[in-house]
Amino acid sequence: MARQLDEQIAGRFPVGQRLRVLDVGMGQGTQALRLARLGHQVTGVEQDSTMIATAREALAGEPEGIRARVRLVEGDGRDTGVHFLPGSFDVVLCHGVLMYVEEPDPLVAGLARMLAPGGLLSLLVRNGDALAVRPGLSGDWAGALAAFDTTAYRNRLGLDVRADRLATLTATLAGIAAPLHAWYGVRVFTDTAADGADIPEDLGTLLAVEERAGRTDPYRGVAALLHLCGVRG
Repeated sequence: MARQLDEQIAGRFPVGQRLRVLDVGMGQGTQALRLARLGHQVTGVEQDSTMIATAREALAGEPEGIRARVRLVEGDGRDTGVHFLPGSFDVVLCHGVLMYVEEPDPLVAGLARMLAPGGLLSLLVRNGDALAVRPGLSGDWAGALAAFDTTAYRNRLGLDVRADRLATLTATLAGIAAPLHAWYGVRVFTDTAADGADIPEDLGTLLAVEERAGRTDPYRGVAALLHLCGVRG
């Protein structure tokens, strides 16, 4: 996903431009810190106190120049309008968040308002068109059969959450003046890997396969996650 995001940033902004990035639901700050190391000014928003504490600890271990480029805000991603002015950012990330939101459209619309004209909105969501794949490959036939007609599922944390369909999000992005520019699949072949599995020796080849599949039909359509990139009009 990081490679996909970098590809979209490189295609939209001049090389070397320091971008204003908002990472909503940043978790432990993986993408926020990575982008700050690349020279961008990053604001991370996270409501989970444990996650933001982990992000602060990781940030404390970075050089002073990188620390100066990162601002961490403890808050709800649905309240971006409270913290920031419209058009304040060049790139807005919202990765792994929409599955926890019952009504995603208002959140997505609020994120789009944070973008300057021509800005990039990056969403990572659970693929509602492929919910039967994981249980099917695991031999859970009843679970696979039930997954065809729903966007609800139980994640690996045991939480009941929801998925998004590509067509629905495409319509949402068009309606908020940030139409879909590109989309990718994420975790096409690796979704059934056990949590905590050892890193394979041929990790580079694995990533190359996933990257290729994530941009190639029909593989990307059955990925566990979808990475959607909209552009603010």
